[in-house]
Amino acid sequence: MKKILGTLSLVSLLQTYPVIAQAKTTEQLPVTSADYIQKVINANLITNSPDGQFYPDRLISRAELASILVKAFRLEKRLAAQQKNVIFIADVPNSHPAYQDIRTVLKTDIMKGYRGNMFFPNQKITRAEGLAIFAQAYGVFQFPNDTVNEILTAHPDAEAIPTWARKAIATVVSEEFINTDSQGNINPLRPMNRGDMAYVLSKYLQRQQKQPETPVVLGVPQL
Repeated sequence: MKKILGTLSLVSLLQTYPVIAQAKTTEQLPVTSADYIQKVINANLITNSPDGQFYPDRLISRAELASILVKAFRLEKRLAAQQKNVIFIADVPNSHPAYQDIRTVLKTDIMKGYRGNMFFPNQKITRAEGLAIFAQAYGVFQFPNDTVNEILTAHPDAEAIPTWARKAIATVVSEEFINTDSQGNINPLRPMNRGDMAYVLSKYLQRQQKQPETPVVLGVPQL
């Protein structure tokens, strides 16, 4: 299936809406298993805290998301092929731990800043934002609207997904990268935490693993 990176409508809307109201849910999404978490730790995509704990319920900031995406998608290689002008970020000094990663996601258009060259590195993200930006790096499938609606209809809270995020979230749903609660709700307006991101990344890593080749059976013609 063909993927088209960086749709202008998506990144523009991500820039336009810096804060989204967070919906309250009566049920927490399932905490990801130790296997998922260990997989992303082994891949060095998310690290434990200095005390050795992962803290899956800890919320993800925009700066953290930038660093995760640079590692997961090796965005520095995309950047090397683009040769864009230097970007000034008013609220991210060059001493910031994620300074280079933030510059990279901005230059590759995976994430957008806000007016006044602001990035708001400490701002927490919703699941809709995190999933949409992840899809932006992965490659948003250009499904027609009818297909997007069909994919999302299976989830009871599909109507809560912001319009600008529907195509991107349909992409991660179709690729089975997304965790839901026991009723199948996506909870797009709930804050995204480290456990959520660990699940998405572990599924992405699983997709990147080489699939076993079909064994050759003697006497059986190969198609």
